[in-house]
Amino acid sequence: MNRSPLSRRNFLKVAGVAGAGLTVGACRNPSAVPAEATRAAAPPTPTPEPTATPAPPTPTVEPTATPAPVAQADTHAAPAAPAAPAAQTESGWEEMDRMHEEGVKIFLDGIDPSNGFWGTPLEYREENGVKVFELTCQEVDWEVEPGKTVAAMTYNGIVPGPEIRITEGDSVRIIVHNEMGQSTSVHWHGVTVPNNMDGVPYITQPPIRPGESYTYEFTTRNSGSHMYHSHHNALEQVSKGLIGAFIIEPADKSNEPEVSGDYTLVLNDVGIGLTLNGKSFPYTQPIIAKLGDKIRIRYMNEGVMIHPMHLHGLEQLVISKDGWPLPQPYYCDTLNVAPGERYDVIVDCHTAGAWAFHCHILSHAESAHGMFGMVTAVVVQE
Repeated sequence: MNRSPLSRRNFLKVAGVAGAGLTVGACRNPSAVPAEATRAAAPPTPTPEPTATPAPPTPTVEPTATPAPVAQADTHAAPAAPAAPAAQTESGWEEMDRMHEEGVKIFLDGIDPSNGFWGTPLEYREENGVKVFELTCQEVDWEVEPGKTVAAMTYNGIVPGPEIRITEGDSVRIIVHNEMGQSTSVHWHGVTVPNNMDGVPYITQPPIRPGESYTYEFTTRNSGSHMYHSHHNALEQVSKGLIGAFIIEPADKSNEPEVSGDYTLVLNDVGIGLTLNGKSFPYTQPIIAKLGDKIRIRYMNEGVMIHPMHLHGLEQLVISKDGWPLPQPYYCDTLNVAPGERYDVIVDCHTAGAWAFHCHILSHAESAHGMFGMVTAVVVQE
């Protein structure tokens, strides 16, 4: 892949913000303290001389002569002192710029469309017309970025779990094995299922205890972008990675938009940190498209915070919410995705370039150390 066009484009116009705290020292007058200290020390020196010899008061000129050179020394010292804070301010902004640039270079150098970032499909076997899938709940050390691992809870060892993609009307059987140290369950978020398949312990089923397996079976009825995740100790288990995409394609595809790429973006924020598809910038992956392509992006928020997802340069046409087609699609550049929500958007790649793509809660995306967390890009090649 030719990466040279990417390095010539800016992902964000980084503001040249020097650290304000570094300039505070320049506002202080260093001459004030030494001058007063000198004046306080000067009077004791002449005091014995006038009391020792009252007749010749003339020598009292000597004390008045002494402060003069001291005052001059103060005057020369004052302008010299601010030079050090000025140098610190310069090195501060230079260091900030270097860190911003370094993160973007790591991102560009790490582009690899084959690394599984954009989803790993869950394979199935067919038994008597039923598609049979297997999920294994495991606790693993998950690498959010090189050198930074977190204690994660996973389906089949990855975050998010493998993508289940089927067609409306399919009969499915999903066998869940629990190899974790605590009980769990699986809820099919947004999927129309029989009540006893809903996956909520003590309401529709017993919990799946450590070492046990449980089978879910149903026929898919509503197409759209859905999710699957734990519904037992969910704050910990979901935030630590027991999440995945459950996509049901319509049986009748005549009304589906024609696209050259279909991308699922799972948002998370607490247990494993601010992540897109289980990774933090600069170790996320871009969407790579060609000029004139139309691509589909499926947002799924499995976190506990809202995430307004902002795409630079390319408007988003919102076509469905929570799996249901919108009667009136609409355009936006920033789409606010609340916890549990799913949105499908179509992006017309009409302008070439590398376009930044990130959560617009800035504490989720950028700091003085550079971009981080919930940031990626859409790269449109000519």
